[in-house]
Amino acid sequence: MAVDYTIRGGVAVLTLDNPPVNGLGHATRLGIVEGIERANDDADVRAIVLIGAGKAFSGGADITEFNTPKATQEPTLMTVIKALEASAKPVVAAIHAVAMGGGLELALGAHYRIAAPGAQIALPEVKLGLLPGAGGTQRLPRVVGLETALNMIVSGAPVPSEKLAQTALFDELAEGDLLDRALSFANRAADRGGPYPKVRDRKIEHPNAEGFIQFARNGVAAVAKHFPAPHKCIDAVEKGVKEGFERGLAFERECFLALVQTPESRALRHAFFGERAAAKISDVPSNTPVRKIERIGVIGAGTMGGGIAMNFLNAGLPVVLLETKQDALDRGLATIRRNYEAQVKKGKLTQEKADERMALIAPTLSYSDLAQADLIIEAVFEELSVKEQVFRQLDEVAKPGAILASNTSTLNLDKIASFTKRPDDVIGMHFFSPANVMKLLEVVRGEKTGKDVLATVMQLAKKIRKTAVVSGVCDGFIGNRMIEQYIRQALFMLEEGALPAQIDRAIESFGFAMGPFRMSDLAGNDIGWAIRKRRYREQPELHYSRVADRLCEMGRFGQKTGAGWYDYQPGKRDASPSKAVDDMIVAYSGECGIERRMIGDEEIVERLVLSLVNEGAKILEEGIAGKASDIDMVYLAGYGFPLWRGGPMLYADTIGLYNVERAMRKYARQPNGQAWRPAARVTELAAADGRFNA
Repeated sequence: MAVDYTIRGGVAVLTLDNPPVNGLGHATRLGIVEGIERANDDADVRAIVLIGAGKAFSGGADITEFNTPKATQEPTLMTVIKALEASAKPVVAAIHAVAMGGGLELALGAHYRIAAPGAQIALPEVKLGLLPGAGGTQRLPRVVGLETALNMIVSGAPVPSEKLAQTALFDELAEGDLLDRALSFANRAADRGGPYPKVRDRKIEHPNAEGFIQFARNGVAAVAKHFPAPHKCIDAVEKGVKEGFERGLAFERECFLALVQTPESRALRHAFFGERAAAKISDVPSNTPVRKIERIGVIGAGTMGGGIAMNFLNAGLPVVLLETKQDALDRGLATIRRNYEAQVKKGKLTQEKADERMALIAPTLSYSDLAQADLIIEAVFEELSVKEQVFRQLDEVAKPGAILASNTSTLNLDKIASFTKRPDDVIGMHFFSPANVMKLLEVVRGEKTGKDVLATVMQLAKKIRKTAVVSGVCDGFIGNRMIEQYIRQALFMLEEGALPAQIDRAIESFGFAMGPFRMSDLAGNDIGWAIRKRRYREQPELHYSRVADRLCEMGRFGQKTGAGWYDYQPGKRDASPSKAVDDMIVAYSGECGIERRMIGDEEIVERLVLSLVNEGAKILEEGIAGKASDIDMVYLAGYGFPLWRGGPMLYADTIGLYNVERAMRKYARQPNGQAWRPAARVTELAAADGRFNA
């Protein structure tokens, strides 16, 4: 039963009971309305308390009903709120833990509200490209004031109940048993008699509402130019300020329905659901037993190893950090300490917390100190022979049941697992640099990786706040396999007539955080060079432009050497176009007998993005990724793909796969066209007017 109805001393208690966060699904909405009517029809009932069971008052809409008829089936949340307001008996909302989105709008429909300390209060709809759709933009300003309400609505950020205790949002902040306090309050309200207050009847007070609204607009314009929802939030609040509650409410609804149809909202909703879907693996049941992870081992204290260690330190897990030489170990520890000191200086961390985290590190030069680790992650040089040495030693010292993980970004995990007598315990955990900052974790499932190992690592990823996506074994897994084709196209366009700054500028205008050449300079051009050398041996049939090799032969490895595709001033990261590089590119085209041409920004963007799409389609065909949204999550969380476009596969769906295939066939007729044979999945979906994310 979604709403439990009981009577306590003349007060009807309606308990929302729809785990995990009492989402306002159809059954819950119906139960509330029926409970209100039942209480009003019962002469022995004096008042009504609305409270949540379990972990929350209500987290808002029931996400299991999104995009289904039940989401809009009567009674809608608007109808539920009208029933609360119209009740002849006082309704008290008793809030604990969470009142967000529709849950907060529901509470705002009650006559009174009391809250437990620490409750998180929010209207987070803007994070899905929407605005509150059941009166939130109209009621919240009437109880917390215009400024606080606008800040909450436009940011979507939660605010602790204590910070709102002095506003009219809460009639009481309740210490002790919340239900007992709510029952007492409800009886007092009934004793006083009606009429009972409605938030809609309050006025929005502000000495200069017009000025503050304009101030808010200026702030939003600076940070949300690609997202229409924050602007519409301000419009809706302004409507209520200038024209009153009813017109504001009607306008809010218009804005909500319009925003639902925008590609930006679709992309944000796709990201929201895609992240949750990534955690679900078709053949690994949710009740799969997991292994206990209480102690971590990290091999390698360099930039990557140190960053990986910090993830676990931040989660309160002790880490044994192994290096082969004392000076390397000392440098690694110093870097971790500097990172924490920087957070302390910025006010993001207390000195006490920083000291606690550093105290969780046990530095060592001996593999035997890893014997009690439950999970060991290697972050050593990306060379199979080096990995072999590490895993053979781990096989000797790691305890039975320990999970052995490789941070490899391209190498064959099954081959790495074969270096041990326990391949079922081996898994890939591919972190992205800087590992303590980047959200993405590619979890690589080997042929023999145990289901319990996979379930354990996916659960652990949540604990260290990573977006984990499962990949099968192939060269480069999901992200780097796709970026390889993207980089190939960028290099071909250099041969054909473009220059690095133009290509980077075009794709950054599309919304990427960084273009391919700035990205390569940051990562180190020598890393890509080493991978290409391996590919030349292993895949001699694959055609590459050698212009990047020419750059590396000039010693231009990127920011770390002060020169790459761009020039860099000592101590600075600003990329300045390099005449020497531009001249080298033009000369290289001449050597290859290629007549350079003008390449427009539209072609640059299309070739770069659709190269990702085509390889992503092949990855789906091969079962390397379980679903298209997994690929999108990899690119949103790890590769700087613009959030408002939803990832490469959703972007292809948005422009239509018929158009995608036509573009690919067009480029197949150009020089270097061998890279543009459409994947079978692209051709099939284009013919059927289908989508990757169906």
